[in-house]
Amino acid sequence: MVSTTLRDLSGLSREPAPLGRSTLVMIDCQNTYRQGVMKLEGVEEALDEAAKLLNRARAAGIPIFHIMHDAGPGSPYDVREEIGQISDAVAPRPGEQVIVKNFPSAFVGTELAEALAQEGGRDLVLAGFMTHMCINSTARNAFSLGHRPVVVASATATRSLPGHDGTPVPAGALQSASLAMLRDMFAVVVDKPDAIPD
Repeated sequence: MVSTTLRDLSGLSREPAPLGRSTLVMIDCQNTYRQGVMKLEGVEEALDEAAKLLNRARAAGIPIFHIMHDAGPGSPYDVREEIGQISDAVAPRPGEQVIVKNFPSAFVGTELAEALAQEGGRDLVLAGFMTHMCINSTARNAFSLGHRPVVVASATATRSLPGHDGTPVPAGALQSASLAMLRDMFAVVVDKPDAIPD
C-alpha cells in the first residue's frame, strides 16, 4: 500500500499554480547532456517538452530565467565552449535573464533569489537537467526559501548511476524515484507542460 505524501499531511496543495502568475526557471538545458559522457536517456524528448513549456511562458509574458552550470575549461560544463551552451531549441531571447551557477542548486552562489524577489512572485515552474541533481537541489532550495515550485516531469531527464553496492540504477528508475521524492514534499510534479493551467 502506498502511503500518503508529506505534502498531504502538511496540508500543501498538489495543484500547480496558473502559468500566468508563475516564473519559469530553465535549469542547465545545455548541450552537455546531448552528447558524450553526460548524455542523458530521453534528453531530446525532454528538450522538446521544455521548448513547449518555454513557448507557453513566452506567450504568457511571464518572467523567464535560464540557468547554466559552469565547471570550468575542459569540463562538459564549459560555458565558453559549444558543449556548455544552452541548446538552440530553448536558447534565451533578449530580455530573458541568464544566470551562471557553480553548484547543483541554482540558488547557491548566484543572484537568483534576489532576482526572484524583484519579480515578486513565489510560484516557480522548473524544467531541465538532471532530475536527480540540479532539479532536485533547486526545487528543495526554492521550497525552503518560501517559493512554491512545480516540476514538469516530461521536461526533465537523468542518467543511470551506480548504486551504493555497485549495482546499476537505471535512468528510468532514478527518474521515477527523483520525481517521487520531490512530490513527497518539496514540489508539485506534473506530467506535461499542458497540465499547468493558463
